[in-house]
Amino acid sequence: GTREFYGRPFAVGPGVLVPRPETELVVDLARERLAGRTAPRVLDVGTGSGCLAITIALECAGARVDAVDLSEEALAYARQNAASLEAAVTFHRGDGVEPVRASARDDGPFDLIVSNPPYVDPDANQGLAADVRAHEPAEALFSPSGDPDHWVHRLARERELLAEGGALLIELGYDQHERVAAWLRGEGLAGTLHEDLARIPRVLEIPG
Repeated sequence: GTREFYGRPFAVGPGVLVPRPETELVVDLARERLAGRTAPRVLDVGTGSGCLAITIALECAGARVDAVDLSEEALAYARQNAASLEAAVTFHRGDGVEPVRASARDDGPFDLIVSNPPYVDPDANQGLAADVRAHEPAEALFSPSGDPDHWVHRLARERELLAEGGALLIELGYDQHERVAAWLRGEGLAGTLHEDLARIPRVLEIPG
């Protein structure tokens, strides 16, 4: 029914991913990157329960936050959470950044894009905890087309939506960082891996 995230209660249930403590690192980094910016624009791709978008809106004064999800069921929880926590977030239903691409042209680029995307390899399904397999939505867990790095590649191609000095923050799976680092080198892209409290490289940061 509820799960605490960054010290606040978030409603969860069938059809939405349960927030995890390691995802709080994305908020910590967002606070650092947005410090001192006036009315920064933030985009959360794959918002789920809204935990990232809502928390950033509440923790970063003046932030203008948009959030996107493909699941109407997840968006219902996100809107409920935004209302109960009195957070100003604009929600959109759609795939990836497409619902906000026009607004990045008309209203200006984003200072920060964050995402906790599906990154579990579908072949690893049996290795997941039974309660996760039974109760959490597959579309929020498993990467599309069987590629665990799908969303890293896809979001990295959207860097033109970032303002000068902006950044992209993507949560990674526990075993994803070596593949991602090799891919970045192959693409000639700069990127920084940030470790969580368990010393696992958990968040990839790509500058705009």
